[in-house]
Amino acid sequence: MPRSSFSRNPLLRVSRPISACSRCRTAKVKCDGKLPACTACQKAGREDECSSANDQFARGKERSYVAALELRIEKLERRLQYAKSRKASVGNHEPETSTTSPDDGSERRDSLASIRDAIHRKAARSRENSDVNTLVSDFGFMSVNATTRDFEPTSGNMTFARLVLAATLNDPVPPSVEIDIPPRQAINSIVQYFLSNIYTLYPCFSETALWTVIDDFYKQDGRPIKDTDYWLMYMVLAIGSTAQSKTLHDSYYDTGVEYLAKALQHADRALVPGNVGQVQSLLLLTLYSMLDPAHFDAWHLIGFTARAIIDLGLHQDPPSSTLDRTSLDMRRRTFYCTYAMDRAISMVHARTFSFTDETTNVAFPHSINSKPDLSRKPSETGPISGPQSADPALLLFQLRRAQSFWYQELYQSDSTPLADPSSFLWQMCLDMREWSDSLPVTLPPGIRRMFDQELRYSYVYCIAPSVRAPQITDYTRSLIFEYALEYLNVMFDIAHMDLNSALYTYHDAIKVYFMGNQFLAVLRDSEDIILSGRPVPAPPTRPGCPPPPPMPRRHVQLAQTPAEMLQKSLGCLQGIPQTLMKYAERWEDANMLLQSFQQLSKDTIARLQSRRATGSSPQQAIQQQMPPAPNTQYQNQMPPVGMQGQQPWVGINVSQMMHGGPPR
Repeated sequence: MPRSSFSRNPLLRVSRPISACSRCRTAKVKCDGKLPACTACQKAGREDECSSANDQFARGKERSYVAALELRIEKLERRLQYAKSRKASVGNHEPETSTTSPDDGSERRDSLASIRDAIHRKAARSRENSDVNTLVSDFGFMSVNATTRDFEPTSGNMTFARLVLAATLNDPVPPSVEIDIPPRQAINSIVQYFLSNIYTLYPCFSETALWTVIDDFYKQDGRPIKDTDYWLMYMVLAIGSTAQSKTLHDSYYDTGVEYLAKALQHADRALVPGNVGQVQSLLLLTLYSMLDPAHFDAWHLIGFTARAIIDLGLHQDPPSSTLDRTSLDMRRRTFYCTYAMDRAISMVHARTFSFTDETTNVAFPHSINSKPDLSRKPSETGPISGPQSADPALLLFQLRRAQSFWYQELYQSDSTPLADPSSFLWQMCLDMREWSDSLPVTLPPGIRRMFDQELRYSYVYCIAPSVRAPQITDYTRSLIFEYALEYLNVMFDIAHMDLNSALYTYHDAIKVYFMGNQFLAVLRDSEDIILSGRPVPAPPTRPGCPPPPPMPRRHVQLAQTPAEMLQKSLGCLQGIPQTLMKYAERWEDANMLLQSFQQLSKDTIARLQSRRATGSSPQQAIQQQMPPAPNTQYQNQMPPVGMQGQQPWVGINVSQMMHGGPPR
């Protein structure tokens, strides 16, 4: 059956009948829920008396499980209301008055009334607890599927949007305040920033559709605007404004939260399951969550988005004859935006991916023509500019494919060490280095610098000790030290000067914390060797095997005396808290990272400062030092992640993988 037929007619499987018929319920016998009469009623010859607890369903018609639960909720709400009214009436009960003297039994009547009140209150509480427990247990059997049509938006229905928001919301979003429509020029400025810095990396919707919605919004000509269009416009404005924020609760941040509140008013229709628009809406919400972790959890949101991708079949390319080129390209862009976010978010949190590469088969989308449309006239549609180039997005997708491969192999595979881990690590680094060498010179400087930072981060993450590659050499320690040092110094400059030159999110604060821990670990492990400044020879490689990655150019070009190495190490360790402090001005969660790193690095900084004051020589310490043993403390710097079976890396066509094809 074609995939689309499943989205139109989803199969709802229920692990038990919705409810027993009234006769079986009264007789307390098992009911199989068959229609038009259950088996027990048929055997007893009482087919005509077999009636469901949900009397609104006509016999012989298929019952919707979610609709049955809704009717069940309404029934329980009526019972709860009745119980509450009974409880209130019992609480207001007054003892019967009597004209007789106290000696004729009035105390006894008051005592009986108190006992009766207590019985009524206990019975009301029991009914209320029973109704709530039954309702909760019924929800446990409700299956959530991204293609189901039972989550239609109604005033009292549990929609898919409400389910997603309830599961991913951290702090409540302040309600939207009705304000005047902002000037068109202000809107254009936010949208242009979004298109230049964010859309170029995640082109998950049509730019033309965005400008059309904004045009219709400002024309106010009575043309209806759909909820999905409102969601697109408000979420783009929320992301574009929040991405320019530098401190918490500045004007950019507060404006972004206001646009988010307006977008959430249209969430029920924008996130309705069963179409690609739902995935695009979830992607925008995930993008926003990366900029505002106080309100949303990005990892759970990307999980919902990935599930929708799988349910809709976007992880497999359709037959070439079913879609035109434009629709197919948008389908692929939507998938790879989800893919790139899932890989980035999961790696930052050291968690498993939502789906593996072996389950996907999607070619990369085509590059968008970046030439301006000169036939376009100046109008309210916005400044003259053609569609933004998606070339940076394609480069990002390629990098995420390479990262995904070695991350699955090293951290999501079995625990058996690789036969030749060095060759595998050097090959992965070579692939990423070739990707970096192919970056076009026309890239915007901010995005180019962001890609360079991603490469350094990937080097350190890949060659750090793992279960499958537990051994680490002095050369590997030197590589980690140098690339972490360069990454942290550049990140210090970015955080203090131009954080808004590209898409930087709260996850970059986590990356700084991770790289700082790796830098601290190798410094503790081989302090004398690293601080000596002497170059560490690269390990020999077998013929035909890739060479190890070279040291950064700064390490090769500049002299590395012991005093310089000591000063650079101290400067880096003292700069990391300053970087995290700058991030903490924007995201409160970064305060925990700051406090944790200060505690971890306190002893090392004190030791290096003492070493600088005494002027001790690293060369003397090296002569007396035995060959260093593997540092178990360093190996535990990586948080544990789940393990899943993977194919060995031997025989993988890396070139095909980097161009969007399957690994094999």
